[in-house]
Amino acid sequence: MTAVRRRRRVEWAAGSAVALALLLAGVATVASARGDGTDRATAPAPRTPAVDSADAGFARDMAVHHQQAVEMSFIVRDRTQDEEVRRLAYDIANTQANQRGMMLGWLDLWELPKAAAGQEPMAWMAGGHGGHAMDGMAGMDGTGAGSGYRAHDGSLMPGMATRTELDRLRGASGRKAEVLYLQLMSDHHKGGIGMARGCARLCAVKVEKRLARGMAEAQQSELDTMAGILAARGAKPRS
Repeated sequence: MTAVRRRRRVEWAAGSAVALALLLAGVATVASARGDGTDRATAPAPRTPAVDSADAGFARDMAVHHQQAVEMSFIVRDRTQDEEVRRLAYDIANTQANQRGMMLGWLDLWELPKAAAGQEPMAWMAGGHGGHAMDGMAGMDGTGAGSGYRAHDGSLMPGMATRTELDRLRGASGRKAEVLYLQLMSDHHKGGIGMARGCARLCAVKVEKRLARGMAEAQQSELDTMAGILAARGAKPRS
């Protein structure tokens, strides 16, 4: 056997070993998350979030919240030719669609419903101490922190656009569509940041808490960007 053939055989074997190790690690991770490990006596399954937990509630509600952001971003994409706004809309749609998929995937992993019968949106936020979980929600539609959000005209959670506002966005074009989208998305981000901060305080699953903190930071940065784009158009976020 030549030196080249021996080297290729060694490289193939090493690569196969790495691939097998990664596969086994992935299986072990999923089994651990589901509590399907074989050594149950020495390694008890981790606690799965309850259907009414903050973890499950945030995943369900933020998935709905994100879906509207994706919808609005696709609407404005077709209503303007401004590359700056279209690029921002693409970034928001891509990021929030990916995050939505993660949260729905967790619900599947936990074997929990994506819509909990009999539970109002944002009910999980009531678990905050002294109303602190509702920080960032005050003033949304006149609703004070800790008092709960009043759903209306298709707006189920803080920051969500109403059906009437979405119809206005679909009917606008050019600068009017850009300004309305940026204003609606600014409201949307403010509501989302409040929800994300609530999960950062109340959720128990570490990876979900990290995602929530990352959402809050990224959306705050996008709020600043949108305020600048609005100012360049002689407009500003809604109060």
